[in-house]
Amino acid sequence: MFKLDDRTEYLLNQVGCVLSPAQQAILPCPARFQLITGGGQAGKSVLASKKFLKEFIPDVLRARASGYTFPLIYWLVAADYDRTDQEFNYIRNDLSQLHLLHHASKRVDPGFIEVRGGPPEAPVLAIIRTKSAKDYRTLAKEAPMGIIICEAGQLDLESYLRLVERSAHHHAWMFLSGTMESSLGWYPQLRIQWAAGLDPTKAAFSLPSYSNVYLYPSGAADPEIVRLKAETPDSFFMERIEGIPCPPRGLVFPEFTVDLHVSADCQYQPGAPVSVWYDPGYGHACALEAAHVRGTEVDVFDELYIRGLDAEDVIDIAMGKVWWKDVRHLVIDVSGQYHQGQRPPVSQVWLQKTGLVARGQKVGVNEGSERFRWFLKVDPVTRRPRIRWSPSCRGILSELGANVNPLDHQIHTYNWDVDKDGVVRGKVPQDLWNDGIKATTYGLVDRFGYVILPNSRQLVKIRYYGRPGDNPR
Repeated sequence: MFKLDDRTEYLLNQVGCVLSPAQQAILPCPARFQLITGGGQAGKSVLASKKFLKEFIPDVLRARASGYTFPLIYWLVAADYDRTDQEFNYIRNDLSQLHLLHHASKRVDPGFIEVRGGPPEAPVLAIIRTKSAKDYRTLAKEAPMGIIICEAGQLDLESYLRLVERSAHHHAWMFLSGTMESSLGWYPQLRIQWAAGLDPTKAAFSLPSYSNVYLYPSGAADPEIVRLKAETPDSFFMERIEGIPCPPRGLVFPEFTVDLHVSADCQYQPGAPVSVWYDPGYGHACALEAAHVRGTEVDVFDELYIRGLDAEDVIDIAMGKVWWKDVRHLVIDVSGQYHQGQRPPVSQVWLQKTGLVARGQKVGVNEGSERFRWFLKVDPVTRRPRIRWSPSCRGILSELGANVNPLDHQIHTYNWDVDKDGVVRGKVPQDLWNDGIKATTYGLVDRFGYVILPNSRQLVKIRYYGRPGDNPR
């Protein structure tokens, strides 16, 4: 249990803030990255504003010692400007009571707060700006000292990763808070992973609604809380009242985590061989994954995830990509080698339009899943996951549970069929919401073969595709 320092306690007293016991247990945490999943009206916005009070003076001292340029910059970020309103008002009022408010905008779209404290010729020590994740340009102009993400569960994964990148320049702290809409997505995943305590720079907490003793004097025993627990499903109560993720049972790849397997650094490298893995589709999603393969490390850096287009249209889109000139390897679902009604085989269409000979073989569902799962593991030598995805690969990431599906903006994941008690039914997962996963699996099996099982004599063929002189690493 951490204890608040004297300076922060003094500032809280000056602004008349009395933290609840649950808030007192969170605010002193020294972790650079902190994540709060809270119930409705749990006091998340109040806690976020007091996080700024706690960090501001140490940031100023660090900046002066290191020669940083003033004013320091802080961000309040949300999916849109309106969601920054509560934190903005709390911080502005706190600074006013501390006689540190220099100037503040009346609106938050966008808004700013200026903190006084410098010499007469440069009185502004810091500026707090509101940012909307809808405008990516505003997330790349400055290097903040601290970032507060308001209603983080509403933010998309790519915006979060952009903010992580911006935090690196000044070694900025980050505070994420919000209510979970469900237990799937990048935000609940981070909550589960950070709460495990494996990384001392990252911490996660739950802030239940009933921890707000001003609204619920009896805490968890408050009659309204007892009524909600009795009248709502367990998963709803855990997520929306207690702020605890309750992931659905049956995910085929629970090993996947956003923090480990998704990286903004996963990008196309001009001149490096590109592998294209393709699962055709018309009524369901058509998934095309573009990847760099180096040794046993795979970076999936781009994706086509669309519906209702013929193979010719998909090829035209792919050939318009900047990475097309480096494509050396094409794998298509084995069904693409056969006629589809009156239409020619998909592999034949690719050959005619691109000159690429498509590889493909029949891949068993469970055998393919084991190969996919092997790549999700961390390599014991490099200590990196063997496969990573760019956040722009929204289709396959939605199938793995990281974000909503880009086709209908709903949550759909690749699952086993489970009964009401969570017991798996059947020997293979449901053949739904797995188009990107299947395309990637075909590519991995074609390139690396199947996983060798204990006591098996099966050999794994590892192929290398590239131009003469390319380094297979």
